[in-house]
Amino acid sequence: MGFGVSSDPAGVFGQATRASLEAFQHRRGLRVDGVCGRQTWTTLVEAGFSLGDRLLYRRSPMMRGDDVADLQQRLCGLGFDAGRVDGIFGDRTASALAEFQRNSGLPSDAIAGPSTFRELLRVQARNYQPELVSGLWDREALRNAPRDLTGRHVAIGESGGLGATASALSRRLSRAGAHISQLNHPDDSVQAQEANRDKVDVYLGLRLDPGRWGCSTAYYAGYHYESIGGSKLATLIQATLPERIGLPDLGCSGMSIPILRETQMTAVVVEIGPASMVVEHSGLLADALSDALSAWTKIDWDGLGENAKVEG
Repeated sequence: MGFGVSSDPAGVFGQATRASLEAFQHRRGLRVDGVCGRQTWTTLVEAGFSLGDRLLYRRSPMMRGDDVADLQQRLCGLGFDAGRVDGIFGDRTASALAEFQRNSGLPSDAIAGPSTFRELLRVQARNYQPELVSGLWDREALRNAPRDLTGRHVAIGESGGLGATASALSRRLSRAGAHISQLNHPDDSVQAQEANRDKVDVYLGLRLDPGRWGCSTAYYAGYHYESIGGSKLATLIQATLPERIGLPDLGCSGMSIPILRETQMTAVVVEIGPASMVVEHSGLLADALSDALSAWTKIDWDGLGENAKVEG
């Protein structure tokens, strides 16, 4: 994959291997810790698949890999909505694939095999980086959403240490008219499944990092795809929260950690520490998050992109 480890002897996890592993984690939007844990190893395996290496189809558990992301990118570039490009072969990818096959005169079985690959390569979009139809639908959904929190379904995900803040935030958002689901499972993938099942509009994750001095917010980005709504919400949170509670602003970034990759709605994860500051300012923290989310609902999405603006 282009990450050299030649200065380490074969079979030895040395400094060169760790440096290359960290570079891989950074490129893939993972947590950069130099440890090849389950998520990093899974991503390494997924990165080894190229389009055409295997049949692609909807199954349980869902197929994942760079080949799936390539398929999604090509389908969306041709106008077939496979959902956001996340490298996960789900229902929307299967539906888009079947529609492409019908339009191409192929058996509409939603299985990507050699004949489908050949046809995709033959009719692929002429533009080098075409506008993806999934991005257009994301923008349209954001434009058509209510311009306040009334009726919005918000999931607040918390997995330990921030229960008081999550409860306070739930009360504030409920008073503003939002419908709240609190998700507390320690496994992020389970939280993602619960949020998808409940068809929430926005997922807001709260993660306590006792060793951190500051606040950062992450949104989904991967495979040359970025969540437009997540990016804007993360920016608003970072513009509001750190100053409000007196913590360093550690910025916002696109990541591909499970909770962001596997949720199907606008999603962000706020990581904050130390615990003493969070406990002392839990009310202010809830106020800041509520204000940022409220401001996000008022964004003028007609000027989406660099020209998107917040009303008021």
